[in-house]
Amino acid sequence: MTTTLLVRRFTSDVARSPATVFVLVAAPLVFVVAAAGALAKVGEVLGGSVAAPAMTRLTAGWSAAFVSGVAMYFQVSSARQTDQRLAGAGLRRATLVTGRLLTGVVLALAATASALVALLIRDGGDHLGRAAAGTVIFAVVYLGFGAVVGAGVRDPINGTVLLLFVWIVDVFFGPGLNSSPSPLLRGLPTRDAALWVLQSPDSTDGSGHLLRALAWAAGALVLAFLAVLATTARGGRRGGPAGTWAAQLRAGLRMAWHSWRRTGVLWVLLAVVPAVFIWLAAATTPHGTTAVQVREHGATFLASFDPAEIHAGIMAPIAVASLSALAGVFIGVDARSTDRRLVLAGQRPWVVATTRLGTTIAATLLATAAALAVAGVLFNARQWWVYAAGNTLVAITYGLLGLLVGPLVGRTGGTLLAFLVPFVDLALGQSPMLHAQPPPWAVLLPGYGGNRLVVDGGLTASFDEGRGLAIALAWLVAIVVVAVARRPVRQATVGGPPSATERLAAG
Repeated sequence: MTTTLLVRRFTSDVARSPATVFVLVAAPLVFVVAAAGALAKVGEVLGGSVAAPAMTRLTAGWSAAFVSGVAMYFQVSSARQTDQRLAGAGLRRATLVTGRLLTGVVLALAATASALVALLIRDGGDHLGRAAAGTVIFAVVYLGFGAVVGAGVRDPINGTVLLLFVWIVDVFFGPGLNSSPSPLLRGLPTRDAALWVLQSPDSTDGSGHLLRALAWAAGALVLAFLAVLATTARGGRRGGPAGTWAAQLRAGLRMAWHSWRRTGVLWVLLAVVPAVFIWLAAATTPHGTTAVQVREHGATFLASFDPAEIHAGIMAPIAVASLSALAGVFIGVDARSTDRRLVLAGQRPWVVATTRLGTTIAATLLATAAALAVAGVLFNARQWWVYAAGNTLVAITYGLLGLLVGPLVGRTGGTLLAFLVPFVDLALGQSPMLHAQPPPWAVLLPGYGGNRLVVDGGLTASFDEGRGLAIALAWLVAIVVVAVARRPVRQATVGGPPSATERLAAG
C-alpha cells in the first residue's frame, strides 16, 4: 500500500539521525520528571491552584505537544521540494499528505509514550487513562499547528520561534498556571483538554470540555491536511573569496548580513518574542512575598521581595537564552555545508568560524536588547549595567552553544534542546522565584554565572558576584575556543547520501 510505504520511508528519514531520535524521546521524559514540581510552584506564584500530581499530568501533555509540533514542522518544511517532486512524478497529492500526517502521528505517539513513562516514574500513574487520552489530544493539536506553520513559514528560526510563542502563551495563560476567568482565554488551543485532564475520572460534567478538545484536535488535523496539500502544488526556489584574512572576514560577514536581512520576520521575532514573554510575566504575577538569598557589601543573607515586582526581571534571561540558542542552532546547521565549501575554496577556517560566531552574537544581542528595553520599563534593576551584562553573557553563551550543538543533532533535535536546556537551567535551576539560592546541580549549568549577575544587579545595590562573572567568562571562553578550533573541512562530505524519501522521489 502506497501510504504505508510512504510512512515507512518518512519515518526512516527521521531514524537516520540517532541524536534526533534520542532527543525526541528524551525531551518529554526529562521535562516531565524535572519540571512538574517547579511548574506547580510557578502556578502558586501566578495564582493557580493545581496540585503537583495534577500538574504532572498537564506537564506530560505540554511536553508531548511541543515535541510533536516541532517534529511535524520539520517534517513539512524540510520536505517541500521532495514532496513536489513526488507529486510531479504522479503520486496522488492526497496520499502523499496523508503519509506525512501519519508519520507525524507516529512521532506524536512516541513523544506521548515517553511523557507517560515519565508520569509513571514520577507519580505512579494515578488517573493514567485520562492522562494518556489528554496527552494524545495535546500532541495532535500541536501536530496540526506544526504542519500549518511548516507549510507557511519556510525559515526554520521563524517557524520554531512562532511555535514556541504559541506554546508559551497556551501554557502560561492556560488553566494549569492561570486562574483568570477572562473570556479571552477560552480560545487557547489546549484549554479544554487541560480542564478535562484536571477533572477526576468519575466526574460527569466534563463531557463539554472533552468534546471541545476533540474538536480542536480534528480541526487542527483538517487545517494541517489542507495546508500541506497546498504546498505540494506550488513550485519552490532555493535561494570562497581569496585575499587577506581581513578581506575574507569582511566578505563573510557581509554575506551573512545579506542572508539574514532577507528574513525580516526573524528580526521581528527576535525583538518581539522576548518583550512579550517579559510583559506577560509582569502582567500575570500576583503580589506576595518570596525569599531570595543575595550578597551585598560582602554579606550573604535572605531578603524578601514581591514576586510581582521582580518576575519581569527574572524572566529576561530565560527568554533571551532560548531564542539565542535557537538562532545558534540554525546558523550552525544552515552554514555547515557552506562553510566546508568556503574552506575548500581557500577561505581560512578560523575566518569562517569567526563569521559564524559574529552572526550568532549579532542575533543574541538583538534579542537581549529587546528584552532589556522591556525589562527597563517593568523592572527596577538596582545596578543596571551589572544586570544587563548578566543577560548578555547568558544570551551569548547559549547562542554559541546552539551553534556548536546544532550540526551534531540536526534541526529537530537542536530545536528541542534549545528549548529544554535553557528551561531546565534558568527557569527551574537558577530562578529565585523557585529557590532562595540555586541547588547544587544548577551550579554546573551554563547559565549559573550569568544569572548570578542578573540577580546581583537586579536586586542589590553593590557588586558582589566576581565569582559568578568568572564562571560566566570561563564558559564563554571555552565555547569560543571549541568553536574556532572546529575545522569545517574535516566534517562529513557535503550533502551526504540521499535520504530514503529522496531516493523514492528520484524513482
